[in-house]
Amino acid sequence: MDVHPEHAQLQADRIYLGWQYILLHPDPGPPPKRPSPAEEAPAQGPDPDLVRRERLQQDLLNRPMRIFRRFMLALTVLLVVLAVAGYLDWSFALLGLVAAGGVALICSYALVQGDRAVRYRIQEQQAREDRRRQERDKELFRAQEEHAQRYREWQEVKERHDRQLTWYAVAVPDDVDRIDVAGGTLPGWSALVTLIGATRLYSGGHLTVLDLSEGAIAKDLIELARRGGDDPLVWVLPTDLPRLDLGATLKPEAFADVLAHVVSVSEEHRSTRDLSFDNAILERVLEVLGENATISQVTAALRALAQVGDPRDDLRYGLITATQLERIGTLFGRGVSDRVVIERAWALESQLRKLETLGTQAVRLPPARLRVVSMDRQAGVFGNRVLGTYVATALTHILRQSPASDRPWYHTIIVAGADKLRGDVLDRLMDACETSRTGLVLTYRSLTPTVRERLGRGHAAVAFMRLGNAEDARVASEHVGTEHRLELAQLTETISDSLPGLDGGYTSTISQVDGKAEGHGEGATDLAEDITESTEWGRTADKIGEKERVLQRSREFLVEPHQLQQLPTTSVIVTDATAQGRRVRLADANPAILTFPRTTLGELEDLREAVLSLDPRQAPEGGEEAPPNLGPPPPRLDWRKDRT
Repeated sequence: MDVHPEHAQLQADRIYLGWQYILLHPDPGPPPKRPSPAEEAPAQGPDPDLVRRERLQQDLLNRPMRIFRRFMLALTVLLVVLAVAGYLDWSFALLGLVAAGGVALICSYALVQGDRAVRYRIQEQQAREDRRRQERDKELFRAQEEHAQRYREWQEVKERHDRQLTWYAVAVPDDVDRIDVAGGTLPGWSALVTLIGATRLYSGGHLTVLDLSEGAIAKDLIELARRGGDDPLVWVLPTDLPRLDLGATLKPEAFADVLAHVVSVSEEHRSTRDLSFDNAILERVLEVLGENATISQVTAALRALAQVGDPRDDLRYGLITATQLERIGTLFGRGVSDRVVIERAWALESQLRKLETLGTQAVRLPPARLRVVSMDRQAGVFGNRVLGTYVATALTHILRQSPASDRPWYHTIIVAGADKLRGDVLDRLMDACETSRTGLVLTYRSLTPTVRERLGRGHAAVAFMRLGNAEDARVASEHVGTEHRLELAQLTETISDSLPGLDGGYTSTISQVDGKAEGHGEGATDLAEDITESTEWGRTADKIGEKERVLQRSREFLVEPHQLQQLPTTSVIVTDATAQGRRVRLADANPAILTFPRTTLGELEDLREAVLSLDPRQAPEGGEEAPPNLGPPPPRLDWRKDRT
């Protein structure tokens, strides 16, 4: 029986991480061979070979008898001739004729009986052959009846096998606060970000991507959103730093805290006390500058505090006023005799000057449900870490000031390359997302000590992708458990091997914004079609063709370090806690799987429960639930559906 179509619809309270390849009905193989009778000539009468052998044997046995009969006949003729010629008395001749004739008759009778015996044996042998043939015909009939029954059973199993779904959604419930993704390659991250982003946007949510990977992993997602009718906003830093207004509305205390964490990015071993000291300096400087102070004004004040350069240049450019300059000189004592303050002010200025152009050309931006902030790979590594820390910390303060959402994961933040952020920056971002009920996805290239301390902490799901480092793979296998046996689809390996690497970078949209909200006006589109036409994943899957979409598993493997180092690009091992214990599932994050005809948006456990609740008889012997008959594939998806 079929499950109602609602069981295969995209659910807003699920965060989709890929699809699990499961063959609930194994391939029954070729149909049973039809039994056929042995190749033999049709029965036309007695077997000629048998008749010939019997005749030959009888001739050999009767040869003396025939010779003796001829002798008796010849003796009879001789007696008659002698009697007629007068050489023999007729009385003796008559007696001889009777004796010779009798013996000849006896011989003839014996020969006739021999012929009858031969015919009887031939008929008996033919009867036996007929009985054997009838038995063979009966056995063949029974075998054909059994074959017909086996063929009907095979046909039913084959029909279930051909009709079954093969890709089941792997999702985590929205009561999970965070998803930690450890390991992976840039193409793998691109697939995962595209999948999570597409399903979140389709569910009516908003998405912010902070791409610290410098690999443009959200390019396909941006193109997908554009084709769906959205106008994503893309900042490429530091080029778009003047138009980035993130943090412009923060209060001075929060702004000082953000800047203090930005400075700490180059000082991994700084303590909370050091951060407090920097924060105190910045708070006092912002108190002098007043609200809405810019980064350039802050750096000018820090130069004056550190006695670096000529303050008259900053006065001439209007960055600070004479009154502010005088107050800065007395913040920490007349003449600024404290050398510690001077050194810290100098360090603060040297770091913050990378942000001096922040928000200097801010414009009114149109509303967008997808926002991407990325680091230009041509920029310096240290400068990108500073910019990334600023964006993450500013987002943290904005989230702390926002009320808790009544729809978990309605706003989702993805930080790609989160291992480039300090541990305290990550902690604050995690806490802010948890209290505001904002979904958070963190991807880590490597399992550094900072990452290991935070991996899966709290109510978080953990996902592992390919781990090139042997030590990282060992830690991941211990976290998952080496007793788990996972099944890997051949299609996952085929597409992963054929997919080229990511090329190019992002194209900024902020530099083209004129302050007016303009949409593409394409209207509602089909998500599956958009994935096929606008993403590299969809185009690659389409090139491989339906012939490659085999329904055979590729291999099974245990969760061991060397296996984790050889995972295909898009493979994701998802672990999350449930009421029944921790689940471990292997998924394929390739978004193009959504376009396959045998893919469902329902999870395997939910669909099994739905089938059993409708018809408990579908559970086979042994207590294992029967594979569900899920009917037709899920309906085509409307990108703009439920956009409230």
